[in-house]
Amino acid sequence: MGSLDVPKDELTVLVTGFGPFKEQYPVNPSWEITASLPDHLPAERAKDAAAGHQAPAAAAAARLPAVRILKHGPVRVNYEVVRDLVPTLWDGPPPEQRRPDYVIHVGMAGPEHVYSVERRAHRDGYAKPDVDGRLLGDEQRREREGDGWVWHGIPDELLTDLDLDRIYKRWVERSPDNLRLRISEDPGRYLCDFIYFSSLAHLRKQQRPRKVVFFHVPLHPGQEYIDRGRELVLQLIRSIVEVGLEE
Repeated sequence: MGSLDVPKDELTVLVTGFGPFKEQYPVNPSWEITASLPDHLPAERAKDAAAGHQAPAAAAAARLPAVRILKHGPVRVNYEVVRDLVPTLWDGPPPEQRRPDYVIHVGMAGPEHVYSVERRAHRDGYAKPDVDGRLLGDEQRREREGDGWVWHGIPDELLTDLDLDRIYKRWVERSPDNLRLRISEDPGRYLCDFIYFSSLAHLRKQQRPRKVVFFHVPLHPGQEYIDRGRELVLQLIRSIVEVGLEE
């Protein structure tokens, strides 16, 4: 994942992507997009800044601090791997190093040419086996472990603490007009939903702000889609940071 030992005035955004999804999808565009990201958020080009019509956006862009981008993956499409991984993403570095300020989980959706930021994630309803043929089995685990179950006392649905409506508006302003961008309310109750809920639940248990979001991209692995996805992730990062500075 790389070091989180960064200057105090630098923000850190961690981005994750998934690995292959069974034989029919040997290349997962979510990881190809994530792996292609630069180590730092590039300075905004003049024509991109001009595309944003609102004064607050321009003002936020002008005072944007340096933003380091860390990448982790490819994450195996496996429930137990994800459950073990997520706490280390948020808490792994030694105390003298900084935790990520924001996390963006990226995952593959269907063939439809739609890019979705997810508002919420779910605790229950994971009935599909992972790539290793294993079910989550949390219903049995919850009965067996009782109060010791990892998500005991956690609501069955959690939402990001990010102001997604404002972020979405800023993101759309900076994106090509011919793309279908949306806020989604259902990540699908599979590994995408699961990694998102795992992050949200971990932060809730620690009483920390839930500064995490999930981004769904189309399943197409071609270079055109990778390049487009990379640009959308960069503009999403920029929008998240700008809105965060305004709060």
